[in-house]
Order: sequence, then structure tokens, then C-alpha cells
Amino acid sequence: MSTLTNDLLLTVSPASASAAAPSAAVSEPASDHFLLEATRTGDEAAFAEIINRYRNPITNYIYRLTSDYDTSVDLAQETFVRLYQAIDRYHTSYAFSTYIYRIATNLAISELRRRKRRRLVSLSSFFTQQHDEPIEKTQFDPPDALPLQDVTLVARERQAAVARAIASLPEKYRVPVVLRDVEGRSYDDIAGILGMSEGTVKSRISRARGLLRDKLSSYL
Repeated sequence: MSTLTNDLLLTVSPASASAAAPSAAVSEPASDHFLLEATRTGDEAAFAEIINRYRNPITNYIYRLTSDYDTSVDLAQETFVRLYQAIDRYHTSYAFSTYIYRIATNLAISELRRRKRRRLVSLSSFFTQQHDEPIEKTQFDPPDALPLQDVTLVARERQAAVARAIASLPEKYRVPVVLRDVEGRSYDDIAGILGMSEGTVKSRISRARGLLRDKLSSYL
């Protein structure tokens, strides 16, 4: 990872980002493609503006997939590192948002798969050990069946339930449904991000929505 990339990721601010496009004050903001071309020529402020534009959306997107804030911050930073390292291979014929979301998606999927492997190893160890002590009650957290009277609390619980339901989906369903129903991406964009046909995207989103309806039946 270059020192330049690290410095940009750690120090980017609205003030520095505004310097990326001097004409922005009197005209429309510079396009992503313009900023990428400027970055290729060594314009650090241009890359700082790219980070400023996409850091929060990419972090939020990864968080919705991983449900872990620290991980989402780390993977968002890694997304920009990889973008910077591959800057010379980017073609302006691609939609930039599709390109950067593909990088972020691949990183998030890799993280989810690592977690799955760790869980399988952990379970394997669990069942091969002798258990002389009872399982502590704190390992279980059954949902409270009592109805919540406060409307705000009910809304928050519903949102939390939706987040848990999404997090419980297999990755092949979780990623496209988050891109469509949370991020609001088009089917065409999602197909580009995931590298699959629109038909497959629509099929997986339909399946994901069906699974979510089943999981959230008590809230519907």
C-alpha cells in the first residue's frame, strides 16, 4: 500500500476535497471520470474528492452486508486502496459506481466466507470436545415475546428485526437484495456489480424477498 494512498485515506476532509475541482464553485461538480483521469496524472486532491464522495456510501453498504462497523470501515478503506492501485486499468467506458461497488462487494463477500469457515471450524471443535460443564445461560438470548407499547420502540425493534433477517440470508441472496431494496440500484447495475445476468439477479432477489417474508411474518 503506498504512503500516498494511506495519507489520503486518513486525512481527506471537505476542505481538501473541494480543491479537487476548482471549477465546482462556478459550474457543475467534476465527474467521477474526470477525477479518475486527474488521479492518473498525480492529482492527489482529485483522489481525495473520490474518497470524500464515496466513503460514507461504501462504508454503509458494507456494514449492511457484514453487520460489523469496524469491519465495514476497514473494508471501505481497502476498497479505495485497491481502486488506487488499479487506477491505470480502469476504463471510462465503465460506470464508476458499478466498478467501485464491485470492489466493495467482493471484499465483503470474502469476509462473509471467512466468517463461515471460522464458524464451521469452531463448531467442529465444539462437538469433538468433552463437555463436563453445563452451557451457560448467557449464551442464549431468546426474544422477548411481550408486546412493546411504545411506538418508537416498536419501530426500532422492527428495523432491528429486518437487519437481523437480512444478515441471516445466505450471501448469494443477501448481496443482491441489499443492492436492490436498500441501496436502490437498478437490476442492470446489480448485474454489472455481481457479474451475472439480470435474470439471475431478479431470481435471487425474488428468492431473498420470499425468505425475508417468512422470517418477518410476525411483523407483517
